[in-house]
Amino acid sequence: MRTISAGAITETVARLCVQANTHLPPDIVSALDAARGSEPWPLAKETLNLLWDNLELSEEKELPVCQDTGMACVFVELGQEVHIDGDFEQAIHQGVRQGYGEGYLRKSIVGDPLRRVNTEDNTPAAITVRLVPGDGCAITVAPKGFGSENMSRLGMLKPADGVEGVKAFVVDTVRQAGSNPCPPIVLGIGIGGSFDKVAYLAKHALLRPIDQPNPDPFYAQLERELLEEINGLGVGPQGFGGRTTCLGLSIEAAPTHVAGLPVAVNVSCHVTRRATAQL
Repeated sequence: MRTISAGAITETVARLCVQANTHLPPDIVSALDAARGSEPWPLAKETLNLLWDNLELSEEKELPVCQDTGMACVFVELGQEVHIDGDFEQAIHQGVRQGYGEGYLRKSIVGDPLRRVNTEDNTPAAITVRLVPGDGCAITVAPKGFGSENMSRLGMLKPADGVEGVKAFVVDTVRQAGSNPCPPIVLGIGIGGSFDKVAYLAKHALLRPIDQPNPDPFYAQLERELLEEINGLGVGPQGFGGRTTCLGLSIEAAPTHVAGLPVAVNVSCHVTRRATAQL
């Protein structure tokens, strides 16, 4: 049995909150760079270059890559042979509190969805824990802005809708979103499970680098087909047209009921943020 202190959890989460908000992951940086080099539409190319300038400035000056520093979504893979010395969830919330305070990051969380009073420290975090074998603890902080989150959708399709129904739902989600989620976007797509599980699959899919296709060739092919069709919509960067509407997408699938075909699309903008640490 390995012991990890609550203090170590707090320190790690605080650091990851700042890192995720000021430094985009390499796969997103590479995709954005490739897009600005290959985009044929002049206005779209100029827009992508402006986004690139913003990225470089944020890296240089350690400033947030987006004014919306998001809800702190914290994903934990906790080894079954790990003992946490202290209150695990409170340690994560304290890490968010410290990170958003010390990093001068915008606090956007309200304590109640209807009474709308800001908690003033960006807590509570949205925590997802998965137990895994071993004595390690991997923590990923993925801040999620709501300009893109609000464009996400969940649908309970009929099994007869099949692959074409799923594709139509995903593409229609992007079409309806238009310029609202600050394209170019990144999509996490969940297929299967239950009403609640499919939303998790879609959010978790955003943690996989977009340059890593689904290990199942069937879903890898579906990812390629969807990306091509979405970029054929002509929405383009910031909605100014062109072929760079989506930088990449990832699909996660799970077993489901014989009578169901749940589908969820979690929309993220070009500043898809995540940072991971191993304890």
